[in-house]
Amino acid sequence: MKSKEEICGNWLHRYTKLPLEDFGDLILLTNFNNYVDMFCEQMKVEAVGFDANMRAATAEGITMINFGMGSPNAALIMDLLSSVKPRAVLFLGKTGGISNKTQLGDYILPLAGIRGEGTSNDYFPPEVPALPAFMLQRAISTALRDASLDYWTGTVYTTNRRVWEHDEKFKSYLRTTRAMAVDMETATLFSCGFYNHIPTGALLLVSDNPMTPEGVKTEKSDNHVTQNFAATHVKIGIEALRLLQGDRKTVRHLKFDW
Repeated sequence: MKSKEEICGNWLHRYTKLPLEDFGDLILLTNFNNYVDMFCEQMKVEAVGFDANMRAATAEGITMINFGMGSPNAALIMDLLSSVKPRAVLFLGKTGGISNKTQLGDYILPLAGIRGEGTSNDYFPPEVPALPAFMLQRAISTALRDASLDYWTGTVYTTNRRVWEHDEKFKSYLRTTRAMAVDMETATLFSCGFYNHIPTGALLLVSDNPMTPEGVKTEKSDNHVTQNFAATHVKIGIEALRLLQGDRKTVRHLKFDW
């Protein structure tokens, strides 16, 4: 295998165990196996097994993939998806609230990502902003409003650090960024989506408020968020992509050629 397309196509099938022809042209991304199960349940398709590194299921032209955690995996999945050329990719992620305004279960519709992870530097110079596809974010906004759900907008800071909640210096730095939330994937997905000519968006669910000791995520608090908010998170993602099916909306507003 010599070309990027050959390698990515082979690896996408190897990681997901899903034949390339079975991928929908609209993609939902997640970090959680239970989101894949919820997708299968809501779309009334048979649940997929656990033999793949990245569990994936397709229904009604939409494929959901659990690509794992962290910005390297985020870059990997966007590179691999270039082999099937999806019309749009939507990330359903959990995020930590930086602002004291956010509560557990709140939705954040990120308008940009701050590239604190380093992975995206292999794709663009550090000064290039990480931006979502506007029409995709607008479709998510419409799906939220149709469901009578509110949301925050703002930037999300993406970091490669996994355990930083004890580090007061880093938390002070996060506050100076004026970001609404912090995660490990969003800015990478936006940057690598743009690099691979894939319109990419995100809808983030606030799962913890790690700026205070009592707000750090625990097994108990994460179970609470999953039980009370995750199914709706998945449903909104599905409905947002349904708005893009057919010719009702276009997401190709970015100039990918440079």
